[in-house]
Amino acid sequence: MTSLTDIAEIVIGVDTHVDTHTAAIVETTTGGVRAEITVPTTPAGYQELLDLADEHSPLRAWAIEGTGGHGAGLTHLLEREGEVVIELDRPQRAKRRNGAKSDPLDAIRAAREAMARPHHGTPRTGQERQALSVLLAARRSAVTAATAAQRQLFSLTIAAPERLRAKLRDRKLPEMVEIAARFRIRTGWDVETRTTAQVLRDLARRAQALQDEADEHEKQIRAIVRSWRADLLTETGIGPIVAATVLCAWSHSGRVRDEAAFAMLAGVAPLPANSGKVTTRYRLNRYGDRQLNRALHTITLSRQRYDQATKDYTARRTSEGKTPREIRRCLKRYIARDLYRRLENPPLST
Repeated sequence: MTSLTDIAEIVIGVDTHVDTHTAAIVETTTGGVRAEITVPTTPAGYQELLDLADEHSPLRAWAIEGTGGHGAGLTHLLEREGEVVIELDRPQRAKRRNGAKSDPLDAIRAAREAMARPHHGTPRTGQERQALSVLLAARRSAVTAATAAQRQLFSLTIAAPERLRAKLRDRKLPEMVEIAARFRIRTGWDVETRTTAQVLRDLARRAQALQDEADEHEKQIRAIVRSWRADLLTETGIGPIVAATVLCAWSHSGRVRDEAAFAMLAGVAPLPANSGKVTTRYRLNRYGDRQLNRALHTITLSRQRYDQATKDYTARRTSEGKTPREIRRCLKRYIARDLYRRLENPPLST
């Protein structure tokens, strides 16, 4: 899809929030605003929005910001109704006159931005994709909290009473957690020792519980990845977490138009920074899906260590004067291309 004017008479821009959605109906030919409405984020509110759209034209498209967040409920309903939905998760910065901002203005800007874009993305879909997204978020939170508890335990151990510190001295952090989780509080200890032992034990048990939760999420992630795209797990450097991250960003065949767009989505496509006679300058791309970028970075580091072809490439580029950072950037771009082709052309099942 390259122009909304070819398929639609109106574009409905939607500015999404937790409790309400504000929509604006904009003509594709003139850019004029036909109607505006604010509805609650309930099935009745979504139906009210659909009824208003039916009053104007059946040839329409929806431009929604946050199709995977605040706008997920509306997006799912529209897809079930066969509507054309355009994803505007990361819209271009609007040019606001005198700083003007309101929900109706943002809805109008969403519609007009969709009409101005040369390419349009469709929302991420699929039950497997959504399940992986939820599990990844839960696991990430558990790992972060477990790490914070372990660090706090280590910090408190430094100033702990000697009878407790002696049990944890010269131990690695995982071993410290195991020992502290088994602390037994003695009634004969002074208040400082009793309190410190209780806190260290609580922190250790919290870290263990959170790690167990993260491990359980990872098992579920692995099961979904194996049932959906087990071929990814055969690639060097790709485990269940990396595979799930890649699948969540890709979503389904056809959503990303080509491998260059996938590289841009991952933030590994260099941005030209040419001026005058300088035509070979590029700027680091700090945009895109940072979780996907991190997944590609993990694959790159793993292959530089374990994959012979990648080792040979690294040695050759090093001899040409490239820095380690520049080599990793090149590898991430190549890996993005290879992943996109594999995702779009899955192996035939036997």
